[in-house]
Amino acid sequence: MASHFHNFTLHLQRNPRVKLALQLSCTALIPAVPILYWSYNAREERREREHEVKTRLRIPSVQTIDDLLVEKCQPGDVILFDRRCDLCASGPMSALSCVLGKRILCEEDDGTRSVERGSYEHCGIVVPGQSTAPGSQHDPSNLCLLEATSGSGITCHPLLTRLEMSRSRSVILLPLSCPGERRYEVDNGEEDNDNELVLSEKTKFLKKQTNDELTKFRDKWITDSQSQQYQNSHTALSIMGSLLYLTKLYPTFPIPISPSAWLVVSALQECGAAMKLNEKQAQMTRVEDFTRDGRFYERDTVRLRPGWKFLSPVVMRETSVK
Repeated sequence: MASHFHNFTLHLQRNPRVKLALQLSCTALIPAVPILYWSYNAREERREREHEVKTRLRIPSVQTIDDLLVEKCQPGDVILFDRRCDLCASGPMSALSCVLGKRILCEEDDGTRSVERGSYEHCGIVVPGQSTAPGSQHDPSNLCLLEATSGSGITCHPLLTRLEMSRSRSVILLPLSCPGERRYEVDNGEEDNDNELVLSEKTKFLKKQTNDELTKFRDKWITDSQSQQYQNSHTALSIMGSLLYLTKLYPTFPIPISPSAWLVVSALQECGAAMKLNEKQAQMTRVEDFTRDGRFYERDTVRLRPGWKFLSPVVMRETSVK
């Protein structure tokens, strides 16, 4: 053993290039060890979370808080996530894009936001699920969340499962209300448990059109994501978008500042809820812009069409780790 080590030492002394390459490799490996260890733990925690959700005991006729919250959701609603970057299971680059998004794209509350606290740099939109069974369009369990992710590209997961899998600090629901809809309210100001009773024919038509357009949008973007392997470019787009916003160069490049916000605004424009002022409107939207009411602010907000509005935010998760 000693002779082999001695020969190896002599070999390094006679070949300075090999010695330099070995030193550079060790220099790069040392900081990579804790990163690899963190990434491994994040993936393991994600697998444990998936197993926990899949094997969770479901008692018939007994609703959890998540079940009740999902019942309040409708297609077109937007959900904001204040993610924990240290729990990103898609790898170090995904965690880096999360950190940059929070540091660059998120701002301190200046009194204009409808949400008091939180750094929201990821979002998704509620869309109809894949089921075509009779009555499924009114079944909360058939709702899904469409979002842009690093690991799987454009994904569409059941809304209840997505909420149970979330490890975000805070999750906020922004209910979307169409013209003429009196969501959550009736004449006496009490909660309305049967929204269909107070919908006019025009409102019913708008809601059906919204559902149909969101279904088409969902299928198209999932197909395009799979054919173009979007999951391989999401992280790079997120990092580039944050850096372009920091340097104020984003108006000159056809790159979205926030890919997740870009997807949601595009869906709202497709279903007729959001204005489409120009081609770059969706690309220049941040997740933070959803927290400002477009009826009162012209900048840094999502402009909806007349009659459409986001109702008061609903807290779905708050500073929860487990």
